[in-house]
Order: sequence, then structure tokens, then C-alpha cells
Amino acid sequence: MFYKIAFPIILLLFSNIFMTFAWYGHLKYKQTSIILVILISWGIAFFEYCLQVPANRIGHSYYSAAELKIVQEVITLVVFSVFSIFFLKENLKWNHIAAFCCILMAILFIFIPKK
Repeated sequence: MFYKIAFPIILLLFSNIFMTFAWYGHLKYKQTSIILVILISWGIAFFEYCLQVPANRIGHSYYSAAELKIVQEVITLVVFSVFSIFFLKENLKWNHIAAFCCILMAILFIFIPKK
């Protein structure tokens, strides 16, 4: 049961860490050539896909595609928030937190018991 429920979430967590670095890590290195940044980002994204694809494939045996997507979005927000604060040294403002909370509410709606 752990394999179907928790393992996909763990894989999604790690895939989001890779993708956050692929998408936003270069912002700390603006002096680096854009071509080099793109190639490095693609390389990082490869590992994201190596985790994300199995996460969704395994997870779909327990979760619906919509549930997997919402869980992935929540994980993305958490990973991005930590990344933004600790790697980019950017503080989250009240409106960022409010917007994230609105998105987090989606998880409540998607997991309301079906009738």
C-alpha cells in the first residue's frame, strides 16, 4: 500500500526539486551564457523526468490524474518557496503567501469524497 500511496509523492517531491533548479537556478548566475544555462537546465530536467514519469505511472494506480496534478502543484509551491528563500535569498511577501494558500485550497476540493 505504501508503494501506491506514498512512493509517488516522494518521487514527485524529488522531481520538483530538480525542476525548480532547472527552471529557476540560473537566476542566481545571470552572468552565465544563456546557451550554457539552457543546456544545463535541460540536463537537470532530464533527471526530473526520470522521477516524474514513474511517479505518475505508479501513482495513477491509486490516484486519479487530477489528484496527481494537484498534489504535484502543492509540492511545487512548497519546494519553490523553500528554494526562493534559501537559494535565491528572496523573501515571500504576504500576497505571495495568500496566492499560494488559494492554490493549496485546491487540494481540499480535489480530495473531497466522491459520491
